[in-house]
Amino acid sequence: MKNVLKEKSYRFALRIVKLYRFLCEDKKEYVLSKQVLRSGTAIGALVREAEFGQSKKDFINKLSVSLKEANETDYWLMLLRDSQYIENKMYSSIEPEIKELIKLLVASIKTAKRSMKNE
Repeated sequence: MKNVLKEKSYRFALRIVKLYRFLCEDKKEYVLSKQVLRSGTAIGALVREAEFGQSKKDFINKLSVSLKEANETDYWLMLLRDSQYIENKMYSSIEPEIKELIKLLVASIKTAKRSMKNE
C-alpha cells in the first residue's frame, strides 16, 4: 500500500537538505539553516518511527511530535523569508509542501484517535 505521508515527508526532507546546502554555501548562513534542517528532516523520521509504533497510542504520539516539527519548520521557513535569506519565490515553492504535510498529519492523527475510540 502506498503511504502518501511517508513519501511526501521524505521528499520534503530532501528539499530541506538542499535548502540547507544553499543557505550554507551561497548565503553563509549557519544558525537558522541548522534549525530548519533539524526540524524539516525530523518530520519524516518521526513518520517512519510511527510506522512501527509499539501501540496505537505510541503511533499517535510519534505523529503528534512530527506535527510539532512541521509547525516549527513552517516558522523557520517564514523567518528565513522575512529575514531575506530566501527569496519569496523560493518560499512560495516550498510553503505549500509544509502546509500539506501539516494537513496530512492532522488528518492522520484524527483518524488514528477515532479508530482508537472505536476499538
